Amino acid sequence: MTAQSALQVSADSPPSKASRFRAMLNSKNLEFLMEAHNGLSAKIVEETGFSGIWASGLSMSAALGVRDNNEASWTQILEVLEFMSDCTSIPILVDGDTGWGNFNNMRRAVVKLCQRDIAAICIEDKLFPKTNSFLGDGQPLADIDEFCGKIKAGKDSQTHPDFSIIARLEALISGLGMAEALRRAEAYHAAGADAVLIHSKKSDAEEVLAFTREWANRCPVVIVPTKYPWTPTDRFREAGISIAIWANHNMRASITAMRETSRRIYREESIEGVDKEIVKVRDVFELTGNDELSEAEKRYLPSDGEGHRGIVLAASRGAELGKLTEDKPKCMIDVRGEPLLGRLVSALKNARVNDVTVVRGYKKDQINLPSLSYVDNDLYENTGELASLACARAAITGSCIIAYGDVLFRQYYLDQLFEHNADIVIAADALWKERTSSDPKWVRDFISATVKSSQDFIDDKPVYLTAMGADLATTDIHGEWIGLARMTERGSEIIRDEMDALQKEGKLNTAGLVDLFHRIANKGHKIGIVYVPGQWLDVDDASDLSAAGRFL
Repeated sequence: MTAQSALQVSADSPPSKASRFRAMLNSKNLEFLMEAHNGLSAKIVEETGFSGIWASGLSMSAALGVRDNNEASWTQILEVLEFMSDCTSIPILVDGDTGWGNFNNMRRAVVKLCQRDIAAICIEDKLFPKTNSFLGDGQPLADIDEFCGKIKAGKDSQTHPDFSIIARLEALISGLGMAEALRRAEAYHAAGADAVLIHSKKSDAEEVLAFTREWANRCPVVIVPTKYPWTPTDRFREAGISIAIWANHNMRASITAMRETSRRIYREESIEGVDKEIVKVRDVFELTGNDELSEAEKRYLPSDGEGHRGIVLAASRGAELGKLTEDKPKCMIDVRGEPLLGRLVSALKNARVNDVTVVRGYKKDQINLPSLSYVDNDLYENTGELASLACARAAITGSCIIAYGDVLFRQYYLDQLFEHNADIVIAADALWKERTSSDPKWVRDFISATVKSSQDFIDDKPVYLTAMGADLATTDIHGEWIGLARMTERGSEIIRDEMDALQKEGKLNTAGLVDLFHRIANKGHKIGIVYVPGQWLDVDDASDLSAAGRFL
């Protein structure tokens, strides 16, 4: 690359995080940094609209469950910062305590921070290991020359020209007075500090504002108004302060929320009360970028041709399960540590069905697994299966699987469906007689076929559907549909056309999938059948749920 082209690339690229932070320092406007202590809180800060992040040492230590006394090593802090930097696009100023040691620790830390795209570090002129500024009185300060050497080592080590080092003055905190604070500020500025942070633990801002008047903007000034929150922000603007840091409020707010939530669940022995008052799990997935992962799966995971789609019908409650479905649909019932829907989706994705659409209805907000698409049948109580399928009509394209949301089956059943050459093929249990139930309302989806299943389930002749329904004569029953079907591109087109026909006849909202397949077969389209030897179940009641655990 020529020098001219390299300059062009640099000119066209967006400003780095370090450059944007340097611009904030030198801005004529008062800028604000909001505290964050991990990747999630950093994403929330950016989502809110802040231009920069304060990676608080107190908050990161607290999040790790240790004291703000350098009990978390600098490499542990660095790991947290890496997550924060990777998941955000705004600059981060890290609370670097005392630089985590002497000049040598400082220069190594600066190199590592630059590698992780951290914009700036703030170091305080106290002794290592540090003690939080608001604990105790008269904390000893570092020797001025030693601290200046630490600043110089950091500036000499930065690998980005706009990386900033902010020198935090603790003279007022330690009771050494204004003259000492100004003397140290001048020395640190001369050593190369890009800004100074003046700190105070008084309950008003007068001490800090007095410093800014004496300092007269010889370099940018940063403040942390934790102890004087009632001071009007306009006073900071009038004083010419560059940046105000809201230092630990996300961490403190999270403690308040977690305590209240934990205490309430402990007291009520239920999550029902708090569930309506907190964000949905889907919000967590959105914050952590699961939609991007779903799109990436489509780009990078192997597929046959354009890949397979999947549609899962999961709109019903499952009232037969009683209290188990009072607060969630049956597809989200736990089966040996994982929701029923999660197990079904895993089976689909193991068969390279990576684009899965779930039709929700009852308690739809509870169906929130990541990397899935969702459509809603809000009329689920008064409509049938085809009305739910119609909600996902846009997904009925190409090679497509349709499945009920309450079934479990062996993985290889999907492989058999994909190996069949019919445009529409369904899986049918040849051992249907072995399934029993004491429920008098038990409804089964029987099939009649051109060929009965062989005893060894190795069918040499192609088998096609001739009839389907719950009321077939016993002598005509050859199997039971297990709630799993597959279509080719042509098969998806046939399904869509027949749904359109039912819509015109006014029958779509009350019809089921059995009605759909029966009509298609009656019109002369060949629907293939793959016979399977049991080893599947649909979860309708408590006994089925128990059986599901054994099945797995």
